[in-house]
Amino acid sequence: MEAYAVVETGGKQYRVTPGMKLDVELLSAEPGQDVDIGAVLALSTGSELKIGTPVVKDAKVVFTVLEHKRGEKVINFKKKRRKGYERKVGHRQELTVVTVKSIA
Repeated sequence: MEAYAVVETGGKQYRVTPGMKLDVELLSAEPGQDVDIGAVLALSTGSELKIGTPVVKDAKVVFTVLEHKRGEKVINFKKKRRKGYERKVGHRQELTVVTVKSIA
């Protein structure tokens, strides 16, 4: 079994493995920089599983920032029938594309 970790960033939890590429909420780092994520909720070495209460002590995951981008457009549309009320709002979330460099 391979090593993995469960990390929390941007209010969301992700199960990550080394070399994995994923989109997370916007991080304040330039492309090419490494970011340490200290909020490791669970850590598996392949043979042993450590679960934090709430985080695993002395565990960290290092992300390498690839780029910043904007996500898909989400449309919010509200309507009340027979009242002439319509409201349409679009939103695009700012995202950071990262790869998992190491799990320790």
